[in-house]
Amino acid sequence: MPLVSVTRLRIRSWRFMPRFVLHTMRTLRQVRGSTGFKGGALLPDRRRAFWTLTVWDDAAAMKRYMTGGAHLKAMPLLLDWCDEASVAHWTQDTAAAPDWIEADRRMREDGRASKVRHPAPTHKGLDYAAPRLSRSVAIQPD
Repeated sequence: MPLVSVTRLRIRSWRFMPRFVLHTMRTLRQVRGSTGFKGGALLPDRRRAFWTLTVWDDAAAMKRYMTGGAHLKAMPLLLDWCDEASVAHWTQDTAAAPDWIEADRRMREDGRASKVRHPAPTHKGLDYAAPRLSRSVAIQPD
């Protein structure tokens, strides 16, 4: 069954944005070429928050992506750059990416806060504003 992964990151300061954008471009290149990646989307939100939604053949395909390349290099940096970070995963019958309303619902119901060194008061409870849905960008496999 296909696996859906949703992440939400909020960059705590503008000073981290140039390096965050650079690492985002590198991880996008990696994900597009990853075996088992079916598709997904990016959503730049308000107040330096960023969502990703990816669909994978299975958990093993996603894990191969997460544990190598550009993604692996970027992950430790987010501990200091983010004051909010969360993730949700689920399986579904179809490889079609869910919409952002469903991704937000799943994040709130089933998501978990990720470790950050400078958490905002809203971090642990995933108490964030509803995402702005108008700027979604599709990610397609190579």
